[in-house]
Amino acid sequence: MAAKPRAVVVIGVVAVAIAAIASWLLYNYLREQQEIVKEAVATEQVVVASKDIPVGTTIERTQIKVVTWPKANVPERAVLTEAGAVGRVALQGIQSGDPITEAKLVPRGGAPGILTYKIPEGHRAMTVGVDQVSGVAGFITPGNMVDVVLTHKNPEGRRGPLSKIILQNIPVLATGQIIEQEAEGKPVIVPTVTLDVTPDEAERLALASVEGRLQLLLRKHGDKDVFASGGATISRVIGAAPAGPAGPSPRVAKAAGKRAVKKGPVTTKAAGARTINVEVLRDGNKQIETFKVQQ
Repeated sequence: MAAKPRAVVVIGVVAVAIAAIASWLLYNYLREQQEIVKEAVATEQVVVASKDIPVGTTIERTQIKVVTWPKANVPERAVLTEAGAVGRVALQGIQSGDPITEAKLVPRGGAPGILTYKIPEGHRAMTVGVDQVSGVAGFITPGNMVDVVLTHKNPEGRRGPLSKIILQNIPVLATGQIIEQEAEGKPVIVPTVTLDVTPDEAERLALASVEGRLQLLLRKHGDKDVFASGGATISRVIGAAPAGPAGPSPRVAKAAGKRAVKKGPVTTKAAGARTINVEVLRDGNKQIETFKVQQ
């Protein structure tokens, strides 16, 4: 009988030990969960835009406000006080409700202007004059991508003018206007476009701007394809074949593929024999083939 009380005591001690361990584990778990919840709900004061702030704007107190922001989601280098934002210049457009960060502002004591901070490392900003036609009728804006076409009246080694794409996928940094004088001395407003170029591209662009006429081609957003330009000459534009029916357009030629495209026959008489000249298109190249016709 004495063995039973002893077993009960042992079982009781073991049960108490298990309960103590379980309580200790539960306490640690709850404490960890409490720290997680406390960190999740922790907040910090952050400065945000109370209205849209355009790029280049000197920020005023009426354009910002201080709000409570989840501490875990505070943006890197966020401005935490109004004094840290008022009087600073916006380096980019800031939408209403967006937090203001140092990356969106011109550095304190930095160089004046905002363009110098938009130029990538190793690149240069270069401004070229355009007109309403060559500037795509004013539809080019900062952030667009363009190609640059040069038209030269008398390039070296060629009899006629040449038009060629000389630069592709060039970012537009800014647009503006300058005032120049015509030959008669009258002032004229010339639109300008400032491009983001490498030093090598800047040299080519500078030479092209004084040797011929520049035109800009606005690219579709996201289009980064590079076109292998061979240039266009008058003979290529109007064709070197004798006068006759106009040849198919590039779109028609592309659809035709390698299939020969015959055009209206042109008959001629030479030395008493009747012949027919037929323009044939093979792989995009036009050829004139002469056939004799039996009388």
